[in-house]
Amino acid sequence: MNVLFRDAEGAGLFPQGSVVCIGAFDGLHLGHRALVGRAVERARALGVPAVALSFEPLPRELFARDAQPPRLMLPRAKAEGLFALGCEGVGLLRFNRALTAMSAEDFVRHVLVQRLAAREVWVGPDFHFGHARRGDMALLQTMGAELGFTAQTIASVQYEGERVSSTRVRAALTAGDFAQASRLLGRPYAIGGRVVRGQQLGRTLGFPTANLRYGGKVPALRGIYATWVHGITDAPWPSVSSFGTRPTVDGVEPLLEAHLFDYSGDLYGRRIEVEFVAHLRDEEKFPDLSALVAQMHQDDAQARSLLQQYEPQRALA
Repeated sequence: MNVLFRDAEGAGLFPQGSVVCIGAFDGLHLGHRALVGRAVERARALGVPAVALSFEPLPRELFARDAQPPRLMLPRAKAEGLFALGCEGVGLLRFNRALTAMSAEDFVRHVLVQRLAAREVWVGPDFHFGHARRGDMALLQTMGAELGFTAQTIASVQYEGERVSSTRVRAALTAGDFAQASRLLGRPYAIGGRVVRGQQLGRTLGFPTANLRYGGKVPALRGIYATWVHGITDAPWPSVSSFGTRPTVDGVEPLLEAHLFDYSGDLYGRRIEVEFVAHLRDEEKFPDLSALVAQMHQDDAQARSLLQQYEPQRALA
């Protein structure tokens, strides 16, 4: 049975022991997958659960409140992706002032040993943890020798001579290079969620949309895109999507709005996934709704033409 937990302290969750991997895991790119894969492999060999340990919000989100960094994926998608990669336990620890004040030694004792009964701990290169980031691999190995676990680092994954990282994925997305992003991620870039009700303005303009919120996070994308929507039928559905704050209609919260071509039906409450294929244009503010509608017709035609050149891919982890 899969276990999702948020608290750093508390009763032990895996009395039989566990193999733990630790990381931000934003995007679950090839480097993350290699780290999780090693933990899962070792857990299978030892006959114990594999546990992925991460943080929500991400540390940089707590420390940069006035300039929130872009997120590649939301917490739910991250947890689902980690479970799909073979983890039986996923910890999205509440990264708050209490956790930032916890010393590295206490993190080892309370989280890794008491909470998770870690037998092995796997991390990426240059890993630091605990208050003021004073914990490192040397501390993990020293305390592990005393408390009954081993700690090891997995080598970084390289692509085209550089380390695969969330930063590289964000740069590829910002540049509209979805082929490069897919190579770094090991799958097409996609955003999933449950369809919510919007202002229904698109319907009145002749372009009904399936709307996904982004949980108050800052997206790594902004603009108009040719997309495939998964989760409607067995085959992906062609679409054009807008991701942004809708300046023409005074929107504020980032919203992903997917217009499914030639589709009629009620999608409210349905879980879908939007796979990004190509960037059409940046988001802009139009002088009036008629100008916006004229541009939406152009976007529709351009996306239809582009999607005829692309084979849809499975966007799930």
